[in-house]
Amino acid sequence: MSKYEHKVTPEEAGMTINTILRLNYKFSARFRTKMKYQKLVDLNGTPTPGYVKPEVGDIIGIRLPEELSDFPAEDIPLDIMYEDDDIIIINKQPGIIVHPTKGHPYHTIANGIMKYMADSGQSFKVRFANRIDMDTSGIIIVAKNSNAQNDLSSQMRRGTVVKKYIALVEGNICDDHFDIDLPIGRPGQVSIQRAVMDVSDGGKEALSEVKVLERYNSSEYGAHTLAEVTLHTGRTHQIRVHLKSIGHPIAGDELYGGNTKLISRQALHAYYIEFDHPHTKERVIFKTDYPEDIKELISKLNS
Repeated sequence: MSKYEHKVTPEEAGMTINTILRLNYKFSARFRTKMKYQKLVDLNGTPTPGYVKPEVGDIIGIRLPEELSDFPAEDIPLDIMYEDDDIIIINKQPGIIVHPTKGHPYHTIANGIMKYMADSGQSFKVRFANRIDMDTSGIIIVAKNSNAQNDLSSQMRRGTVVKKYIALVEGNICDDHFDIDLPIGRPGQVSIQRAVMDVSDGGKEALSEVKVLERYNSSEYGAHTLAEVTLHTGRTHQIRVHLKSIGHPIAGDELYGGNTKLISRQALHAYYIEFDHPHTKERVIFKTDYPEDIKELISKLNS
């Protein structure tokens, strides 16, 4: 059982334990109820009710009960970039789904995490703070407890999490730096495809910031552009739809009209994420290198 500890500050003098915990942690209402009835909160090592007012310098402890998801464990490679008691940062490979679904109940990152937990002697519920498409590679965050998950979700809603992707698209994008501010919706219920559509027809606000990194004009493979895309909203397939809408589909993106001859999946990689650590509150940044298939494609275009 892991544990959080908080030292009461002068600014918190006169507050109850419950108030102090609400100010410093984003536990769910369900977990706060569990803390009360299972006596998971202590003051200086002694179980203490939440209505007690601690002194400055006292230590409030919150014991986190063991939780476990019920996904089958599978031996799936995980590129773990960082891990602590609250989060795991994984650089996901292309071709694998993040979380089990009805259509893909096995062979997901979640199944791999279950195996990793068993091997490392850990026990926590698998909570994804963000997700990326099956054939998109890059950074995903796993929260190990409800405070971490709720805090990260709150940051996502406030727009304080910075998420950047690199995308290799067809054709030369003319402008060096610009925004695509076009609403995105689902035209029908049969296909998983999204499209640019008016808000009046069900589209939702979507904003992507595009910065050109490099342009290629290969005599053999044609014109392409390497772009950095910063997400300011998080709609399904947002980058793929937005880039297609300006006439530059992502290379390899069959669903949105990309050419699959040079690369077998969309050349899209979530390479950068920046957020406030849910426990320490420090600003943290994680970056990855380009995956090998995108490096190989760039090498072809440069030849």
